[in-house]
Amino acid sequence: MTQLNEPHLPADPSGDSAWETALAQLDEAAELMGLAPGVHEILRAPKRSLSVSVPFRLDDGSTRVCQGYRVHHNVTRGPAKGGLRYHSSVDLDEVKALAMWMTWKCAVAQIPFGGAKGGVAVDPKALSRSELERMTRRYASEILPFIGPERDIPAPDMNTDEDIMSWIMDTYSMNHGYSVPGVVTGKPVSIGGSRGRAGATSRGVMYTIFSTLKSLGIGIEEVSVAIQGYGKVGGHAAQLLHDAGCRVVAVSDVDGGLYRDRGLDPEAINRHKKLGGSVSGCPGAEPVTNAELLEIDCDVLVPAAVEGVISVKNADKVKARVVCEAANGPITFEGDKILSERGVFVVPDILANSGGVTVSYFEWVQDIQAYFWSEEDVNERLRQIMERAFVEVYQMAEDKGLTMRQAAHWIGVGRVAEAHLTRGLFP
Repeated sequence: MTQLNEPHLPADPSGDSAWETALAQLDEAAELMGLAPGVHEILRAPKRSLSVSVPFRLDDGSTRVCQGYRVHHNVTRGPAKGGLRYHSSVDLDEVKALAMWMTWKCAVAQIPFGGAKGGVAVDPKALSRSELERMTRRYASEILPFIGPERDIPAPDMNTDEDIMSWIMDTYSMNHGYSVPGVVTGKPVSIGGSRGRAGATSRGVMYTIFSTLKSLGIGIEEVSVAIQGYGKVGGHAAQLLHDAGCRVVAVSDVDGGLYRDRGLDPEAINRHKKLGGSVSGCPGAEPVTNAELLEIDCDVLVPAAVEGVISVKNADKVKARVVCEAANGPITFEGDKILSERGVFVVPDILANSGGVTVSYFEWVQDIQAYFWSEEDVNERLRQIMERAFVEVYQMAEDKGLTMRQAAHWIGVGRVAEAHLTRGLFP
């Protein structure tokens, strides 16, 4: 018997969860662009979601079981691509949202991938290195049917790095009987990684900020920057922006932050963090909390930590002229509306932090060809793609009277929708 699909329930735009935010953004884009209802329905739901049990042995001989996930949101434009995060808060809804954002991100950057994401609900800091390796290899074994260089290519994300990618590549390769470097990106250069990959997301954020300042008529040397999240992305971005002539006035990590109106020295902060494990307490600067950093009077605010840090609770207190989303989903749907009404120029995550997946694409291409590029080539190709994507989104926003986020989603969703319509619906 034929059953009719029930109309979907609209996302709750007031919800602060990453999944509600992602759905609300898609629904808004679909309405603005007049997206065909059938395509809209397809894009609202992940293509496939995998939830796995991850048992592994602890150093004391006991067994622990964690929950792991891998989601393919869409693979119409190419293999699934997306990071892998280890964090105690990871759940299926978060991974679904991150996978959806990856779909749009790849489309905006014109990278021939679809969106994926994965994660394990675990605090990696509570594990020894050997426990972390055993857990990673078990997780990789559980998701083996999902991944592959022509199917789904994981990459580093929150609390994961090139070592973890090495273990996943080795686990996959051992199961196939030969080395398959293209199964992951963000791995060491010695086993097929790309030069320039480690700092690619940060460098892409820098290129996007420079394009934004140029479009707003602001000189680089005149700019003050505050960065929430001093990890792989935020810490490297601070150094790049400082070296380029920007005044980095505030940074923070999970334990707290620093503020100095005359500007901070990232090298001194890096030395302090290496000794103490945090930027907090670095001499020569005032202490600030993560919440206070978001409200600092600066030209550019870079949220580079976690989702949902700017919402209806604090969006009216943000003083920055520009907010550049280095993290995924740091602004909720309603928080974004408040910033827009106040005239804050928001550079959305699916544009601003696409440098990582862009250079991951370069790495994948190099692995397939077994021919590798210089770091200068990688950085120059990245710059061209980031600047082109910014111009396309900015011009769309100007031409149609949209926010940058609306324009980016219009372009990203539109390209995926066009691919769906071109391929048709099987069977």
